[in-house]
Amino acid sequence: MEIFEKLTNAAKDFFIEPEDEAKVPNTPPTVQFGSSVPVPTAPGAPAPFAAPAATQAEQRHLDHIAGLLAGDGKDFGAYMKMVKSMAAAGMVGPLLYQTAFNAFSAVNGGTVPGLLASATQFEQALATDREKVLARHREKMGEANAPGAAPSTVVQLTAQEKKLAADLADLTRQLQAKQQQLVQTQQQLADERQKTQAALSSYELANSAAMAELQAHHKAAEAFLNTANK
Repeated sequence: MEIFEKLTNAAKDFFIEPEDEAKVPNTPPTVQFGSSVPVPTAPGAPAPFAAPAATQAEQRHLDHIAGLLAGDGKDFGAYMKMVKSMAAAGMVGPLLYQTAFNAFSAVNGGTVPGLLASATQFEQALATDREKVLARHREKMGEANAPGAAPSTVVQLTAQEKKLAADLADLTRQLQAKQQQLVQTQQQLADERQKTQAALSSYELANSAAMAELQAHHKAAEAFLNTANK
């Protein structure tokens, strides 16, 4: 049939690459890995750090995943590319996957069990790689320790944060003690000033009373004595 001849030719053009480019996968995925599909959390794994969720995977991560899924052009990764290519042309449903397999099988001679086993291998590769990344992430976050490994930047900053917090708490205690001493000193100063002022007031009363009495007797004596002796 004409349609299958065109699909077969398209499959040959799709899967057969020049020898100088065969080792370098340069076809980006249609959908970025990790861009919209949530990654399941392993049972018992610690809750992720409360950071803003990424809305788009970084290119270095996309390149890493693409490297894990890069095969020999005769595996499930190549079949997925054929499926995406045909889906972009408007094909959907069972017809899409069956037609893609027919074209894939015509080029590579693959079987359904072999194709599905290849998919399982890729899934296992992704799962294994994720476990390695999560283990390294736990080390970086200080949630796990690798024997002989240097502390990560997060671990170093966490230790520095704890030290600074302890120093601040100590300075706060010292400040509170100084504030208490200041209040006590200010109270003592106020009491002493009041005491000193009260003593001055008492002296002024005594002095003024004595001065008044002395002046009164002085005037009286002066007046009576001078008169009597004339």
